[in-house]
This record gives sequence, structure tokens and C-alpha cells, in this order.
Amino acid sequence: MGEYSIVEKANHVMTVRINRPDRLNALHPLANAELGQVFDDFAADDDLWVAIITGEGRGFSAGNDLRYQAEGGERVPTPRGFGGLTSRFDMNKPVIAAVNGVAMGGGFEIALACDLIIASESAKFALPEPKVGLAALAGGLNRLPRQIGPKRALGMILTGRHVSPEEGLQLGFVNEVVPHDELMDAAQRWAKMICECAPLSIRASKDVVYKSLDSASLQDAMEAKYDTVMEMVGSLDFIEGPKAFSEKRAPNWQGK
Repeated sequence: MGEYSIVEKANHVMTVRINRPDRLNALHPLANAELGQVFDDFAADDDLWVAIITGEGRGFSAGNDLRYQAEGGERVPTPRGFGGLTSRFDMNKPVIAAVNGVAMGGGFEIALACDLIIASESAKFALPEPKVGLAALAGGLNRLPRQIGPKRALGMILTGRHVSPEEGLQLGFVNEVVPHDELMDAAQRWAKMICECAPLSIRASKDVVYKSLDSASLQDAMEAKYDTVMEMVGSLDFIEGPKAFSEKRAPNWQGK
């Protein structure tokens, strides 16, 4: 347990709870730096295959702690961005956002930086920065249009309006909406389904998807060489998968 986060690890899954409930889990530089280290450790741990991030208390994250900023609080480098995720572009392991309440500004940007968003019926999403003279510059202006298209994204960005989880599902940035008390079970269910797949296959798949989105040409994307694919093809799991299938048994993934 850190000062601003609670971390649990079990069955190849790391669960991180942002732990500033008195501020609706709004994040200041010290919390962002701590979460950056948490996800650095996750990336380096071969036994961890999937991460889930959620918030303690009523909110997922209210974004940037403006009060702390206005009071001239201590500043430290945060190269990985909000939640240790929004400026991280080398994470091939899947990360699930379990959004349990308010996800505003930087909090929504954390969720958008994750690969899946599972939302409680109590969730609320917005990029309200223009209402206070700011802009969603931690990836919100970049990721949201890529995920749901520019017209739909601008409908949120230019108004700063609050979006329900049901509308988020309709717009396409939410994967599933569940009753509030079933949120973590649902997130764990998604994590378990991912863990039933070969870890290196999952990482290669995620890597190719995101890098392909950066390519203007489908042919270039399909003909590109990906280190993660080469790692998958050269792995023990690449042999184990077909062998387990032919022997009609569950595979024993090693992640190598």
C-alpha cells in the first residue's frame, strides 16, 4: 500500500485503487508519480498479465487537484502523466478501468488511456476543462476522437457536458455497464477472460492494434514488423497452445 494508492496482486492480475477519497481521487503530482511507479513495476513483473485501476470511495478520479495546484503544492516530475498512464506509450499489457463514479477531466483521460472501460451505473464522464479556461491536454483531445470519432467526441469536448455510462456505451468508449455493487466482479471477469489467453499473444495483439491505428495505410500496417509478434512466435506458449488444443486440454501458459 502506497501513500496515495492501494495495490493488490493475485492470479496474474494487479488491482490498483486510487486512494484520495477525500478529494474524489483528484490527483496531484505526488500521487501521479506514485502511480507511475506502480505501473512501471507492473510492466516489469512477468507474473502480472492484466491490471485493473479503480478509485476508493465515491469517485474514480475528479482529475487534476486544482486546489492543491492553487495552494502552490509541491511539484515533482510526472513523465507517465495522470494516473501513471496518460503519457505512457510502451505498455503492451492490458489495463482495465473499473469506473466506480465520477471520471472527470484527467480522471476520464486515465480511463481513456486504458484498453477497456467497465462502468458502474453510478459512473459519470466528462472533459469539463473549457469551463475553467483549460483544455484536456493529457490525451483526452487525442484519444477520445480516435475511439469514438471526431463528431461524437467534439459533442463532449466543446460542451464539457456530463455523459452517463449508458451513453458512454452507446458512444463506444465504454465496454460494459453493470450495477454499482457488481463493478469489481465484472472487471475481474474481463481480466480472467484475458488471462485465459496466452499473455504474449495478448501483448502482441494490443501492440499491433495501436500501432496500426497510427498508420495511414492498411498495407503498411499489415506488412510492418512488430517485435512483440516476433517474441510471441519464438515463445514456448506458441508451441503450448496448438499442443494443448490437439490434446483437448487447457493450455498451461508461461508467458515466455
